Amino acid sequence: MPYDLEDITGIGKATAERIKKAGIETVEQLAGADPNNLLKLNIKGVGEATAIKYINNAKELLKQIQETTSISEEQTPIKGPRETKKASSSNFSSEKAKKIKELMKQQAECNIGLVGHVDHGKTTLVKALSGDWTDRHSEEQERGISIKLGYSNATILYCPICDKYLTYHMAEAQREKGKPRFSCPNCGDNLEFQRNISFVDAPGHEILMATMLSGASLMNGACLLIAADEECPQPQTREHLAALNIAGIKEIIIIQNKIDAVSKEQAQENYKQIKDFIKGTVAENAPIIPISAVFGANINLVVRAFEELIPTPHLDEDENFQFLIARSFDINRPGTEISSLKGGVIGGSVLKGNIKIGEEIEIKPGLRIKNNYIPIRTKLISINQGSNLLETAKPGGLIGLGTKLDPALTKGDSLIGQLVGRPNSLPEVLSEIELNVNLLDRVIGSEIQIKVSELKHNEKLLLVVGTEKTGGTVVKILKNSYILKLNPPICPPEDFIFAISRIINRRYRLIGYGELVNHQ
Repeated sequence: MPYDLEDITGIGKATAERIKKAGIETVEQLAGADPNNLLKLNIKGVGEATAIKYINNAKELLKQIQETTSISEEQTPIKGPRETKKASSSNFSSEKAKKIKELMKQQAECNIGLVGHVDHGKTTLVKALSGDWTDRHSEEQERGISIKLGYSNATILYCPICDKYLTYHMAEAQREKGKPRFSCPNCGDNLEFQRNISFVDAPGHEILMATMLSGASLMNGACLLIAADEECPQPQTREHLAALNIAGIKEIIIIQNKIDAVSKEQAQENYKQIKDFIKGTVAENAPIIPISAVFGANINLVVRAFEELIPTPHLDEDENFQFLIARSFDINRPGTEISSLKGGVIGGSVLKGNIKIGEEIEIKPGLRIKNNYIPIRTKLISINQGSNLLETAKPGGLIGLGTKLDPALTKGDSLIGQLVGRPNSLPEVLSEIELNVNLLDRVIGSEIQIKVSELKHNEKLLLVVGTEKTGGTVVKILKNSYILKLNPPICPPEDFIFAISRIINRRYRLIGYGELVNHQ
């Protein structure tokens, strides 16, 4: 089987496409190319040194393929059974590797959240697992903290011989030069595809709690990161665990990060603090995995925990399509010609049902015109998950939907929290709601313990439902419920919990949750 150009060390998908467009389509052609002739093709990003490197790497891969084929042919039994055990490297099958490559293009099946106090290593762990640094915005990079919801995708692989789980990024980072992709770094045998997953990296700073709550609505399971070099629990460690409980997330893995920064005795003392903290909570029976995200220590155990503790959820593809917007973008660069402009992109997760490219969609509440909201209708023109283009969007993972919308409508996350569905299929837009409210005993996230008091008439609250944030004013107090006026109006998905926060010491603090009273 001829290998693809992407299988050559150092050549990614974009570079492979540029080389193919220049007329070199196979590993054999690149291995036999002259560096000077390659330079004459004027391939973007390929200079003299790079051209020589690509050609040499292609030759090495070709040699490795030929050696593997030769070994396999020599060890094929002709008379009777073999007496010697076949070398594990000869077991590698390029056909199996090609199959994994195709499976990696499928939509992710599960959303795994990373939550915890600020600077406890959430983004660094995502980088170790997927290779992506999810703090993509300039302000995040300048301040060194996550501000928006981060997102990334990864493929989980498994070696049955070594009984070891790892991600594709981890396998690539450990792969020796000249070795084939999708082979086990330890034994050289084929890795097996398990599933594709998406990561939701939630900000840990106290002023960004509403954004964390928005991310929790997308998670099927979560990792709660706790730094070993700080006392446990920190304020947002408490708050994030409470948020997971409110969101109904029971599949939780405790990650004790930064063990490289403390002594063995300090790590053990921190472990005891964690055990005391989670006692009596939804995470009481969660495993505690000590890791160093910076140095990659025990990361393989985290991947194993994903497979053993956070299963792929069963989601109904036959229901009416609903999609929750977590991000929205204008992907056009400044100065793009009008004729070349691309429509706005909305990112998020499919809650139920499915939809195909070319179908019409509706977004609610939609666009504000004076004091009214008008639903937005547009056509779906593309579906992608990372670099993978899909034909159908279904539940599972975080995806981006390309539309025909004016990009000014999607710029700067302006559509966050809105609900997407087929025309005339979405719930009604609500400007007033009645909630059955469950208040916590104590304020979560505050450095000092404060008792939560009952809601008061005309009190202004922050409500988060799904990925939508809205202000709520208590206008009526009933015997078992409260009526709140909302600004702005929202279109919440069915059966979603409202997280309730109030201002305490100039910060919105989580104080409880509410369930919508249905009068129909």
